[in-house]
Amino acid sequence: MHPHRRRLPPTTLRTLTIDSTAAAMVPESVVLIRRFLLFVAVCLSCLLLYNDSNALRFLPRFSSSPSVLFSADNSPLVSGEHRLQKVLKDAAMEDGTVILTTLNEAWAAPNSIIDLFLESFKIGVGTHRLLNHLVIIALDQKAFQRCLELHTHCFALITQGVDFRREAYFMTPHYLKMMWARIDFLRSVLEMGYNFVFTDADVMWFRDPFPQFYMDADFQIACDHFLGSSDDLENKPNGGFNYVKSNNRSIEFYKFWYSSRETYPGFHDQDVLNIIKFHPSTSTIGLRMKFLDTAYFGGFCEPSKDLNQVCTMHANCCYGLDSKLHDLRIMVQNWKQFMSLRPNLKKYLILPWGVPQNCSLDSLHRYDAPERNNPHDLQD
Repeated sequence: MHPHRRRLPPTTLRTLTIDSTAAAMVPESVVLIRRFLLFVAVCLSCLLLYNDSNALRFLPRFSSSPSVLFSADNSPLVSGEHRLQKVLKDAAMEDGTVILTTLNEAWAAPNSIIDLFLESFKIGVGTHRLLNHLVIIALDQKAFQRCLELHTHCFALITQGVDFRREAYFMTPHYLKMMWARIDFLRSVLEMGYNFVFTDADVMWFRDPFPQFYMDADFQIACDHFLGSSDDLENKPNGGFNYVKSNNRSIEFYKFWYSSRETYPGFHDQDVLNIIKFHPSTSTIGLRMKFLDTAYFGGFCEPSKDLNQVCTMHANCCYGLDSKLHDLRIMVQNWKQFMSLRPNLKKYLILPWGVPQNCSLDSLHRYDAPERNNPHDLQD
């Protein structure tokens, strides 16, 4: 949309050209009224021009997309909030819960991650209906266009000055910016009053996870390594899958989490979470945190052992898009083979996953979370 200037009404233009002689012949009250009308017309014209130019500042990067622009410090501008509200409202469950994932150009290509992700919902147990509540957050124009081809609920999230189109390799500056932008965005969703399940697109949904969530938790998160108790802070969480309820505690925690990036520069969100979960401020906030069992929420780091129980499987502990795709395709095929079995065979056969293969801890240039007592000793 291009700004346009409204022409002043012809009567107003004539008022501007009245000479002093004619003005002297007009009663003083009429002159005062005309001057007042002239003043109002000029003010209205200026206001219209200001609004047009101000609207331009908030236009999305591509006009067909319902997007929100981010300022330099990654805080969302108000202009996109009503668009996001509409997408979330359309996708929300009765209790205000939405399922969110992010997508960039690298993962949006045909026959790539997003196709496997959506397929898992369609072939999972009790998961197909959950697609009605999934919102795909596109990080660039091509990802948004691909989303529109594949899915109903799409939202374009553009971060000014950051190019999220290419693959983000683990722990690179590009990766860190993407992870922290995600944390800040999720905080804004909580502030709008929506609960969410956030899931990376390389998490395969094989069974409805909601029956396995804890009803009394504000924040519950999957793990790379689960130590046996959902309350044990020594569990190793993975930010690629979590269920968060919108309340004052969760909102304050996400603010604290995001602000902590400045306390621990160069750390990614997961490392910082491993530090602040022990921090006194987290206790002061009163956040009720739970860690999800890998028996139900597994991954390549620690696979779920029983396909009769597994809800999700994450391509974690894996470096590179090609490796992820290779092993995810095998994983999806393993699930299809399991689902093709007769019910009595499903119940008694313990079928192992055929993965990881290309994905493994040996292939991952791993950054372990630092010890909480010495957070600055992060090692490569």
